[in-house]
Amino acid sequence: MENKIHAHVPYGRLAEHLEFAIANRINPEVFFSFEALDNLVWEELSSLAGALHAAGLKTTIHAPFLDLNPGAVDPNIRAVSRHRIQQVMKAAELLRPLVIVVHPGYDDLHYGDNRLVWLKNSIDFWQEFVVQARELGTILAVENIFEKEPSTIKALLDAIDDPCFRHCFDVGHWNMFTTVTLEEWFSELGSYIVESHIHDNHGKSDEHLPVGEGAIDFGQFFPLLTKYAPASVWTIEAHNTEHLQRALKNIQNYIP
Repeated sequence: MENKIHAHVPYGRLAEHLEFAIANRINPEVFFSFEALDNLVWEELSSLAGALHAAGLKTTIHAPFLDLNPGAVDPNIRAVSRHRIQQVMKAAELLRPLVIVVHPGYDDLHYGDNRLVWLKNSIDFWQEFVVQARELGTILAVENIFEKEPSTIKALLDAIDDPCFRHCFDVGHWNMFTTVTLEEWFSELGSYIVESHIHDNHGKSDEHLPVGEGAIDFGQFFPLLTKYAPASVWTIEAHNTEHLQRALKNIQNYIP
């Protein structure tokens, strides 16, 4: 499982956790905030990437998301979003990630009557970066955030229809907002899943608890993930080392 398991780490803390990651064979999913991107020292990133690759570890990237929206009605918001993804793609040249996770920026409350406008803007936005992803040998994966059901993400994936543009299924977000079952979500988007963010909660807030310490039925989740997306990356989204260690232990209860 060591090549499948990844763990979320902000770029600013990657250096301090590098020894732990290498010793424990944990592949990092590197999160780049806007501050990290604007203050990036490329020589440092190159050194960290080299150490990870030399140790035989894989990487994924989580792109920035706060205030960004690739499908925004306002073209200035789309322009800022484009700039941030361009920065991420440059960082990807060094990290060589398997997957780059991005947020869609959609929710029913804001875009109910403008859903098709958002969708068209999103399609135009991501088509530009799919070409770059293919050149880099990586996959852009749209993560579910506020989606109550999979139709909006599916419409975006179907429209772009490219193996370098796929889905990151966040089971914690699903548990907070869903109006459909796990089976229904996987039956619609399972074949698109290239990564899953794995953490637990009680359905009320994004607690990022270790697996098995909230209300999510992981006894159902892991068989579905294995059935529909057997080659997907599994990323533990823990917010501290203690939770990561508990998650790594607890996850063994659900896998062969």
